[in-house]
Amino acid sequence: MTDSTIAFIGLGLIGGSIARGIKREKPNTKIMAYMRTRSRLLSALDEGVIDVILDGVNEQLSECDLIFLCTPVEYNARYLAEIKPFLKPGAIITDVGSTKTDIHEAVTRLGMEDCFIGGHPMAGSEKTGFENSTDHLLENAYYIITPTRTSSQEALDRLISVASLIGSIPIVLDYHEHDSVTAAISHLPHVIASSLVNLVRDADNPDGLMKRLAAGGFKDITRIASSSPEMWEQICMTNRAPLAAVLEQYIASLNGTLDKLKAGDNQYLSRLFETSRDYRNSISERNQGSVTPEYSFTVDMADEVGAISTLSVILAAKGISIKNIGINHNREHGEGTLKIIFYDKETMDMAWKQLERYHYDLVRV
Repeated sequence: MTDSTIAFIGLGLIGGSIARGIKREKPNTKIMAYMRTRSRLLSALDEGVIDVILDGVNEQLSECDLIFLCTPVEYNARYLAEIKPFLKPGAIITDVGSTKTDIHEAVTRLGMEDCFIGGHPMAGSEKTGFENSTDHLLENAYYIITPTRTSSQEALDRLISVASLIGSIPIVLDYHEHDSVTAAISHLPHVIASSLVNLVRDADNPDGLMKRLAAGGFKDITRIASSSPEMWEQICMTNRAPLAAVLEQYIASLNGTLDKLKAGDNQYLSRLFETSRDYRNSISERNQGSVTPEYSFTVDMADEVGAISTLSVILAAKGISIKNIGINHNREHGEGTLKIIFYDKETMDMAWKQLERYHYDLVRV
């Protein structure tokens, strides 16, 4: 990476993680940042993640080689016009939004295609804000880069080098293709998960039996419904055309399945489950995508006094940290009674080997 001075407009989970990753690898990089919550900027300054607190979009940006827009997607485009007067020759503006058409169209309207290249780091967390950012959040995660029609190869290579520097896997895509892909693999699942949760909520009996029994498959496919409503409203609205197109395809698919189910076509259902299983199994669990993977397994054990304490001591003796631990009240897929979640795959694998030595019955989830 050759860019020595970098600014961040917005310093939340993603912006903060990029800044931390850059500082880890290139500690002499001068990093400036602006956001409305000054207390978080002061924390970033105290931690050495940034070097300069910006009071807003001003002439200090003329020092920068690279500027990251890391605000919510609906605001990123608005900052372009404010930043434009302060850009020095050769400087690049990029963003980290999960939709790209909106900001690329704004770039074209403003005549900024020569200095803008879009970006979308496909990683995240259930937690938000700078305080939850890490220098490794984007490691081994895809970092989509969307150049404009006039982006130079030199500028593109600079952004690719930044993504590689922080451990991401850069992929260059046309921004239209990006939005079509993310509509199908990211945005539609959120709509489906939220709709399914609301369906069960509305169909539940007064005693809340569905809610009480909901676990296993239901919780797996609806976990993302717990994400920020404000953020996903913005994402869906800025990508509404590709999302509407794929949603129509999905509705047609469901209607087709409904017809086959009513007709008693068991062979269709068998093919449906078989083809989906095979394709799903071909997707590597190493790809983080837009949500950080969960590193966990279950343990089948009797409900006895001290059982959890004993297990915890076995892991603690090897310095193995647990992120979360809980009881599975519904074990419809053969899971064990206790689910343990770890911070990373290496820790999970160490715990698995350690518990195997003590002859625990373990199940991958």
